[in-house]
This record gives sequence, structure tokens and C-alpha cells, in this order.
Amino acid sequence: MTDQPPPLPPQGQGTTPGTPAPPPLPDHQSMDTPPPLPDPGPMPDPGPLLDPAVLHETERTRTYPCRACGGLLVFDPDSAQMLCVSCGSTQPVVEVGGAVPRHDLRRTMGALEQARREADGQRMVSATSEKEIVCQSCGGHTSFTGTLTAIRCPYCNTPIQRDDLQDAPVRLPVDGVLPFVVGEKVAREAIEKWINSRWFAPNEFKKYRTLGSFTSIYLTYFAYDADTTSRYTGQRGDHYTVTVGHGDNRRTETRTRWRPAAGTIGSQFRDLPALANTGLDQEKVSALEPWPTRNTKPYTPEYVSGHLSRTYDADAGQVFSSVAKPRIDSTIESQVRRDIGGDVQRVSSVDTTFHLLNFAHVLMPVWLLTVTYQQKPYQVFINGTTAEVQGHRPFSAVKITLAVGSAILLLVVALVLFNYFGD
Repeated sequence: MTDQPPPLPPQGQGTTPGTPAPPPLPDHQSMDTPPPLPDPGPMPDPGPLLDPAVLHETERTRTYPCRACGGLLVFDPDSAQMLCVSCGSTQPVVEVGGAVPRHDLRRTMGALEQARREADGQRMVSATSEKEIVCQSCGGHTSFTGTLTAIRCPYCNTPIQRDDLQDAPVRLPVDGVLPFVVGEKVAREAIEKWINSRWFAPNEFKKYRTLGSFTSIYLTYFAYDADTTSRYTGQRGDHYTVTVGHGDNRRTETRTRWRPAAGTIGSQFRDLPALANTGLDQEKVSALEPWPTRNTKPYTPEYVSGHLSRTYDADAGQVFSSVAKPRIDSTIESQVRRDIGGDVQRVSSVDTTFHLLNFAHVLMPVWLLTVTYQQKPYQVFINGTTAEVQGHRPFSAVKITLAVGSAILLLVVALVLFNYFGD
């Protein structure tokens, strides 16, 4: 029979016979159960995350999940906060703080051109290339086409932002954003009022809810600051009257006395906006001004969540030459004419020197209605901060014909009545 092992010693005694038990700890008291842990109280609110976005590195895209339910967050113009489309909870936008960055145009464009030359031959991101991505919410495949940088998934409506364009080394980063203030309800009311006031628009065109698309989009602008000195030469014309002729041919004529004029004027321009996107009615978009540029905030992509967004089609140098400089030149010429004075002016030459020429790359909010009528698209724009409406609409030939016919009929009736009662 196998010997049984010796029994274990009682708790508190040594394991070897004859070994004394260790002395008790000072002030040691036996207890049946440990004391409860003190109540730590409510945990402090950690505050907003520094970057609440979920970045999808494989797709170079980002989405914004709700911390309450995991749903999707979009920027809500009515509350100026991030709104969950699932549970309705809101979260504040994490703002960058500080001022919107400004860049010296000539120095920045020189550096950008150098970066383009160094990148020549390498596979770089193109602003106009098509990029297919996989939605991280539903797995559906969708494409960023043209210069779009923010879209919604066509399958699950998830707002998706493309990061590779904004971070590309040969692209100008976004400096600021003018957030939406006008929500969808107010924008639709403005559109309704505008369309209903177009009496000669076809009735089919007024069915824009079914014929058109209505969306919110951030368009790309460059806002320029410039300080200039302009030296000019020209002529000042002062009107005077003379009496000429004799007898029945006597009459008064207005003539102009001209004298040379020259001088120097200084001009200052701040936040001069210039659209950097193509495919839009430039005249109507320009008529959306003025923009409240004082409300522009340093760029954070949260403001774009839930809205479409486009990057620029032409860079800051190109837009300055084609859009901003002609506006500056026109303003300077008006100032020159005022400086010359007189009744009329002739401007022979203007030599302008730019002492300051800075710019900021800014996103501006627009509600865009596009209605296709008889295979032709018509665009109507709403300023996303002031609700100003500008756009084109077709004319109804039937309504115009009826209006002209009614006017002719009324004129004939009036002539008949005049002749009848006039006799």
C-alpha cells in the first residue's frame, strides 16, 4: 500500500514541521470580508475627441460615427452641430481655432510649381481622376468622379470624404470653410418662392421636385488680399454749353473741354472671392455675393460631413489671372476715374504695383438645384449663408404667346371703345 502524503499544515503555519509561523503584520486584524471600495463618483466628461472621424486608411476616406449609438454624424446647419441621423443626438464641432491661414501667392505658386516638377514622372493623385472606393458601412462600391471630395454612398447614404486629394503634395490644402447656415427647409422655401415668381416658366419646369436634383455642396473659392499702388495718365473732360446758329436755327449745344490728368492712387482689397470650379454658371454664382467672409473658420472636415464638396479645377495662380485680377483692374479703373474727376474721363494708362498679394483656399456653401428640361440642364443656386437665389429658367412659348395675344386684344378693345365713345 502506497504511503499517504503528510497533511498540509494549518493556514498560518510553516510548511516544514517545527517551523514557527510568521508574526502577524502590525495592527493586523482578521476580517471575514474585505471592506468595500470607496465610491469614485461620476467619471469626468472627457470632452470632444480631438479627431472624431474614423479614418479608413485602405480607402483614404473618413466617416463620423455617433458616440451614442454608432450611427452617422452629419453637419446640421440649423443647430451648427454634428447631428446623428439615427438617434438625433448632437455633438459640437471640434474647431481648430486661430485665424484662417493666408499665403503669399507668388511664393506659394513658385513652391507648388517646384513640387510639380519634382513629382514629374511619378504616379501622383490627379484632381480629375476617377477613384473607386468601398463604403466601410455597407461594402458597396462607389466612385468619386471629377473634382468631388465628399459624397454620400448611393446604397446606404453614408457621408464619405476623400482625403488623398486634400493631402496630395502637389495640391493646395484647404485653409478655411464658411459653414452652412441655411438649412434644407429654408432653402426649399426660397427655391419655391423663386420658381413661383417666374410667371413665364413652363409648368413642367415648376415640377422641379421630380425633374431635378437638389443638394448641398461646398464650392471652392480663393479669397485674395491685395494692397496696390496705381500710377495713371488720362484726360479730364468738363462739359460746357454754347449757343450756336441764328434765327430759327438758334440752339444750345453741350461741348466738352479736355485737359491732361495724371496721378497716383492706393487701393486695398480684402477677401475678394473668386470661384475655382468649372461647369457652373459663373455669372449667376458671382451674383450670390456678398459672402459673410468674416464668419470663415479654419478648415475642419466635420463641416463637410453630409454635404457634397469639390476641390478646385484651377489653382490660385490661374484663378487670380482669369477671375480676380480683372475684377481688381476694373475697380482700380473706377477709382482712377473718380480721382480724375470732371464730367467724363479718358484713361490712357494704368500701371499697378502689388505690394501685398495673399490668398486663402476656402470652401463656400451653396444649395444647388439642377432641373433638366427638354434635355437642357438649368441651374439655380442658393447662397448657403444668406439664402440669396440666382439661376436660369426656361421660357414657355405658349405662355408668352398668350400674354402677347392678350395684350394685343386689350389694345384693340381699348381703341374700339375710344373710337366709339370718342365720337
